Amino acid sequence: MNRLPPQVDADALVKEALKRLKQPARRLFLRNSLTLGGLSLLTGCSISDGKSAETALQKISLMNDRVQAWLFDPQRLAPTYPESMITRPFPFNAYYGEDKAPRVDAHAFRLEVSGLVADKHAWTLPELHALPQSDQITRHVCVEGWSAIGRWGGVPFSAFLRRVGADLSAKYVGFKCADDYYTSIDMPTALHPQTLLTLSYDGQILPIRYGFPLKLRMPTKLGYKNPKHVQAIFVCNTYPGGYWEDRGYNWFGGS
Repeated sequence: MNRLPPQVDADALVKEALKRLKQPARRLFLRNSLTLGGLSLLTGCSISDGKSAETALQKISLMNDRVQAWLFDPQRLAPTYPESMITRPFPFNAYYGEDKAPRVDAHAFRLEVSGLVADKHAWTLPELHALPQSDQITRHVCVEGWSAIGRWGGVPFSAFLRRVGADLSAKYVGFKCADDYYTSIDMPTALHPQTLLTLSYDGQILPIRYGFPLKLRMPTKLGYKNPKHVQAIFVCNTYPGGYWEDRGYNWFGGS
């Protein structure tokens, strides 16, 4: 069995590997009994130092993405809730304080659309509000361990992608935001019936703290996959990454 040098904490490494695996992957591959030897066998990596340990963990994260994508049912709906169960107030959450949330000029705002789409014109807020709308009361699940129920309204994202002539066989849809956040999702999630290009919260224009002027709401994804203050959307086949994903978070991010 490979041995770690003194500077690598074996127990911490195993705990980190378990943390990066979602529960379905644990059941299918680890049966809750991951060991360093198993980690080496599972990933094909020789764990001899910190760098090779990180490589092993990255391979586990990629495997987790594949498992989650395989298990994902693009037609299965996330639970919805009555209005009486809405969390009030709904929490603010970002990698900065609420006073740092970007102030976007509604009149000057244009949603950029690019990549594998036929219609690349930039959308104004009145144009987006004129599209057919729907709403949902769903649970937001944060990777930090808390959850909250909110009411979101806007344009079904699948309808928007079809409206702009997106290549629905493409692999990825990416998002760039006014606060320098960015992320990307798989096309099956983009086309999920509950994925929503959100313009309102609880019957009101989307507040700044929740992502004004535009947020992507996906009850099938963890919170960090739901970008706020969206100002650009692109469709592509080249992996776009994401703000937290490029820092080691799982890319698929299913809830």
